[in-house]
Amino acid sequence: MSIKRVRSKHSNRTPPKRPAPSLIPPIDVSTLKTYPLQKRHSLVQVSNFATPWKPGGSFSKFFADLPDILAVKTLRAVAQAVATAHRNGRPVIVGLGTHVIKVGLAPIVTDLMERGIITAVAMNGAGIIHDFELALMGHTSEEVDAEIDNGRFGMADETGRILNDAISRGAKDGEGLGEAIGRCINRSGHKFPNRATSILATGARLGIPITVHVAMGTDIIHMHPSADGAAIGATSLLDFRRLAAVVSGMEGGVYLNMGSAVILPEVFLKTVSLGRNLGHPLANITTVNMDFLSHYRPQTNVIRRPTQKGGKGYALIGHHEIMLPLLAAAILEIIG
Repeated sequence: MSIKRVRSKHSNRTPPKRPAPSLIPPIDVSTLKTYPLQKRHSLVQVSNFATPWKPGGSFSKFFADLPDILAVKTLRAVAQAVATAHRNGRPVIVGLGTHVIKVGLAPIVTDLMERGIITAVAMNGAGIIHDFELALMGHTSEEVDAEIDNGRFGMADETGRILNDAISRGAKDGEGLGEAIGRCINRSGHKFPNRATSILATGARLGIPITVHVAMGTDIIHMHPSADGAAIGATSLLDFRRLAAVVSGMEGGVYLNMGSAVILPEVFLKTVSLGRNLGHPLANITTVNMDFLSHYRPQTNVIRRPTQKGGKGYALIGHHEIMLPLLAAAILEIIG
């Protein structure tokens, strides 16, 4: 039996010849239309340029002499929004990722709380651990790589025992999670020599809501036998509803998400939806995301979605240990 090969009818067709590049004539630009440069709108002006620093100058001079371009314009707009909200008695809420505490910025946050500029703080479950350890011992942030192989990671006794006990006690007393830890630190003040820089203790002392939003299993204290899931859930749910109450009244106010890529952007979006569902328009709000990387959820759930009905959203990209002190100083200069 023989097999016949069937040739395609296109198999003998040769590709069409194309002219060589040298044979294509260049476009004729002799009739190009131009206009005077003076009439063109330009994004950059000499008047916006930076002024070189002179030793011995003040921060206000330094801030005024920054180039009024791109991120500096955003920084100034955010500082002005916070200052305006403060002057008008509107909320300034900070969603605080744990990294902000770990790079030594708690004194900046507590100073703004003492001045009445920050009116509420939300943090994730890890925030209470580092705030607590710093207040108690003056140090925090263990070497995970060095401890994970031998099972010692997350097993510090005082951290698990005292925090879990405070949460259980708070649940029995009808307290939120942040309130329970803050009051625990203040009640045993002699044991916490660094409590002056504790955000939780400062909030409890000043009556500023500090809410804690926990994802079960993400924090080292959840590994300890003293962890009470019902107490953690009850106190964190109460904190969510308290934050929602604050957000529902933030018309004309500001929400700043600092260093939380997932938990707090998700929590904030739900508080906005809950507030609007219950009749609060939230049509004139300012939202800000501050982080050293741009992430999907903060961009979407902090900057864009909450302000698509009205308001403004801003992004400030940079290291917290530089950007937050700079923003705080700018706010204080504007307020005077």
